[in-house]
Amino acid sequence: MSAQPREPLIKFVRKLGRPVFTTREVSALAGKSLSVTTQGLRYLAEQGILIKVRRGLWAEADGDRLNAFSLIPYLAPGHRAYVSFLSALHLHGIIEQIPQVITIASTAHTKTIRTRIGTYRIHRISPAFFAGFDWNGPERAYLLASPEKALVDSLYLSAHRKSQYRNFPELEFPRSFSFGKARQWARRIPAERVRAIVLRELARISEL
Repeated sequence: MSAQPREPLIKFVRKLGRPVFTTREVSALAGKSLSVTTQGLRYLAEQGILIKVRRGLWAEADGDRLNAFSLIPYLAPGHRAYVSFLSALHLHGIIEQIPQVITIASTAHTKTIRTRIGTYRIHRISPAFFAGFDWNGPERAYLLASPEKALVDSLYLSAHRKSQYRNFPELEFPRSFSFGKARQWARRIPAERVRAIVLRELARISEL
């Protein structure tokens, strides 16, 4: 492919105003077919201008705003997803250790996604329990669980015998953290057995 189509296509990419985007988005904006757009994006990736994250998903290689969290809205197509569990507890300053895998709550099936930008573990939670999050930061790049919901989400997984959530790193709760709010979230867990386990663990942690 010649270099001639490259400049128009990258202009359409930058018109999107986001560090991460899909082939379909660029195709619609440029008015080109998906096959032609894919060919152009592959060329840009070969030139080091773009990164192919996974099929149909791309990122600008030199984007200042690009980080591992930028991909989160694109990882579970057709489902909403938010950062929770250990990753959220770290972002809220409750655990110091940086998780190697970004942990995400979603109504999508549980799976691990590995990309050149980061590794992600999506955990499925009950749709009735899918709440307690908001956009993170002024750029609203991704959804993040509140500190209380992140803790309860982690205990929720532990109650489902997810071994990696049975033993927390050392927890440091800020003054703003509310165990009352955490208990309110725990009471919304649909399964009675899981709800009882989480409430018991919350009581134990609150006394540490």
